[in-house]
Amino acid sequence: MNDAPKLGDGKKATTPGKAGAFCALLLGTPQGVLMLHLDVPTLEEFKTLTASRHPASVSIYLETTPLSQDVGAARIALSNLSKEATAQLAAVGTDKKEIAAIEVSIADLIDDDEFWKFQAHSLAVLVTPAQIRTFRLANVLTQHVEVADRFLLKPLLRAITFPHSAVVLGISEGAVRVLEITADLPPEAIKIPGMPKDAASAVHRATLNDRSPSGRLQGQEGQKVLLAAFSRKVDGLLRSFLAGRSVPLILAALEPLASIYRGVNSCPHLATVTVEQSPDNLSDGDLAAAARAQLDVLYADEVRAMRELFETRKQQNRATTDVARAAKAATWGAVEALMVDIDDTIPGTVHDETGAVTFADAETAKNYAVTDEIASRALASGAKVLGVRKGDLPDGATLVAILRYPV
Repeated sequence: MNDAPKLGDGKKATTPGKAGAFCALLLGTPQGVLMLHLDVPTLEEFKTLTASRHPASVSIYLETTPLSQDVGAARIALSNLSKEATAQLAAVGTDKKEIAAIEVSIADLIDDDEFWKFQAHSLAVLVTPAQIRTFRLANVLTQHVEVADRFLLKPLLRAITFPHSAVVLGISEGAVRVLEITADLPPEAIKIPGMPKDAASAVHRATLNDRSPSGRLQGQEGQKVLLAAFSRKVDGLLRSFLAGRSVPLILAALEPLASIYRGVNSCPHLATVTVEQSPDNLSDGDLAAAARAQLDVLYADEVRAMRELFETRKQQNRATTDVARAAKAATWGAVEALMVDIDDTIPGTVHDETGAVTFADAETAKNYAVTDEIASRALASGAKVLGVRKGDLPDGATLVAILRYPV
C-alpha cells in the first residue's frame, strides 16, 4: 500500500540525542539565555522526503517556544491541527484504520512531556499511517496543515538553503584559531596538523620586530612581509583542510592582517564579509556569534544577487514569476535557480510529465502546494533553490525562476 521511500525507523525523536540531527543552540535574550533544540534535515534527507508518496500524508507546521513552561499553547495548537487533518482525510474517504494510525501517532507526540521540554521557534510534523518525523526549527513559520499524497516541505527550505554553516578563521599576530560552526551546534575548535600557533613561530622568529641578518626586514614594511609569509602558511594548511568542501570561510581579523591574508588567500570559498574584531578578545562562542551575523549579511547579498540576475535574464526571456511557466520549466529540468516564498501556499496539482498546473480554489486531500512541488522538481534537476520571505521577492511574486533556456 505504501510504496514511498522509508523516512527512517518510524520513531519520534523525543529526547536530546535520539535524532541523528539533534542539536542545541544557546541564544542570548533580554530575559537570559535560551537553548534552541534543533533537528534540521540535510539536503539529502530533504530530497528523500520530496520523493515520499502516500495518499494519507499529513504535514503540520506550527510556532513553538524554547521556553518549556510556555509550550502548552503549542501542544493545543498541534491537537487542533491534527483534528483538521483527520477531517480532511475523512472527507475524501481515507480508510478509518489509516486515519486512526495518524491520530495515535500525533496524540503520542502531544503526550510526550520529554519531547516538549526541548523546542525551538517552530515545529514541523510529517506523518503517514506508518511513521512520523519531526523537525525543530530556529525560524518562525506560519501555522499550516496540509493533507496530500506528498509532504509539504517548502517551509523547511529556509533552514536548508540558509544553514548558517561555515568555517571561521580567527587570525592575529599572536594566535590562529579555526572553528566550524552551524546554526544548530556549539562551535567546534578544529585542530589542523602543522598550523602555527602565532606569526613569529610561523617565520621562525622570536618576534616580528627582529631585524633580519641583512638588515632588510625591519620596521612596518618588514613586519608586513613576515605577516604575508605567516598568512601563506596558514592558507596552505587551511586549503588542504577545506579541499572538496563548499562551506563559506569567514575571516576574523584586524587590519593590516585582514588585507594581507586576503591578498594571499587561495581558498575558493573565502567570504567577502569579515568579522572586523580581534579574535584574541573573543571566546569561541562570541567568535561564532559574530561569524553568524556576517553570514546573515552574506545571505542577504546572495538574495540581492539573484534578484539582479533575474532582472537581467528577464530581458532575455529566461526568467519568470509566473507559477505555471515555472512549473513546466522545473518539470523539464530548465530551472537554473529558484527563489520561493516559504509562507505562500497555492493549492493545485502539477502534471508529472508536462508540468501543466491545475489550480484549485481550496486545499483538500486531493491536491497539494503547487510551489512546493515546483521547488522539489527544481532541486531534483540540480537547481539552486532558496527559501525566502515575501519581501525578498519582486512585485509581490510568490516565486522567481531563473531559467537555463527559454521555456
